[in-house]
Amino acid sequence: MNAPQLRTAVEADAEILARLHARAFPDDPWESRALSRLVALPRMHARLLLSDRKPIGFLLALVVGGEAEILTLCVDPAVRRRGVARALLADLYTAARTARASRVVLEVAADNETARLLYAAEGFAAVGRRPFYYRRPAAAAADALILARPLP
Repeated sequence: MNAPQLRTAVEADAEILARLHARAFPDDPWESRALSRLVALPRMHARLLLSDRKPIGFLLALVVGGEAEILTLCVDPAVRRRGVARALLADLYTAARTARASRVVLEVAADNETARLLYAAEGFAAVGRRPFYYRRPAAAAADALILARPLP
């Protein structure tokens, strides 16, 4: 993998984002129309990471009210554990600090151990739980853990 290029995702990227999201989250893919609307929101931090001009990950986070809320962090399964998620998170931390946010929050499925380990290593801690939040057609429902990380 060559040095990745990070850029702002725009509405025209919605199909790319949807395909990547479907590969990363086959049980709960987001549609391109919804992603297009999200990317267009004011205060949306929408970043796309490319390697050799191929999308390998993206992050969507609302940065408002002193807080950055990650809506999705998506990494192509073929390049997981190569620093893609950490690069996207580092970029968010910088943008959130610039916007004077004091913390980052997110929800993660309680049964997504890989993501939970990443977030724990990044300094996130559980601050709440939503029972049966993730309802999946092909799998059992899972609780959502609400995680937060301060931005010093």
